[in-house]
Amino acid sequence: MAVDDAGTLDRGGAKVEFGWAKDGKVRGFEGAVGYAPIDDLELEFDFGRARDHEPAHTETIRALGAVVKWVPLKSDVGLSAGLKYEYINERVLGDASAHGQALTGLFTWSFEAGPLLHVNLGREWVDADDDGDAANVWGVGLDVPLTEQLHVTVETFGAQHARPDRQIGLRYEIAEGLKISGAVGRGNDRNIANVGVAWEF
Repeated sequence: MAVDDAGTLDRGGAKVEFGWAKDGKVRGFEGAVGYAPIDDLELEFDFGRARDHEPAHTETIRALGAVVKWVPLKSDVGLSAGLKYEYINERVLGDASAHGQALTGLFTWSFEAGPLLHVNLGREWVDADDDGDAANVWGVGLDVPLTEQLHVTVETFGAQHARPDRQIGLRYEIAEGLKISGAVGRGNDRNIANVGVAWEF
């Protein structure tokens, strides 16, 4: 999901994620590795490579990032809450680079019947070509189990001064800790889509 949950891996746990994403004319692959060194804290390193297929030009974009996620309040039923800090560096091959940071509050309400409601509220800062910009960001997502293995997700998210994006998806647990997912959506006059696989161990 684009909207993150207020949860972390168990202490000593790790994860590997890999997927393909489409955002308008930009298409590419992205991945992440994560580890929880202590309780309630998760560290993640992200990487990606994409191509922008705008009619006037084609650009290759490479990205590297890091995430620190801290969730001190956890509950099987009711409210879980925490914070997430993100840093990303994007570079267009042969051109300039951009640096971004974000600090987001994470909130999840777990219903006794199984559904999960996620809310993200934060702020992001972007510095590109010595020109800085900042905006408030938000997201709301619902994760509903259809069976023990199959979940449907519905979410909307966006940034200040922009219309929201909306997407719907499915997630299926093939085996314990191994999940595949996919989602499609639209927002700001463009189509978005993604498919991926995640393994937690």
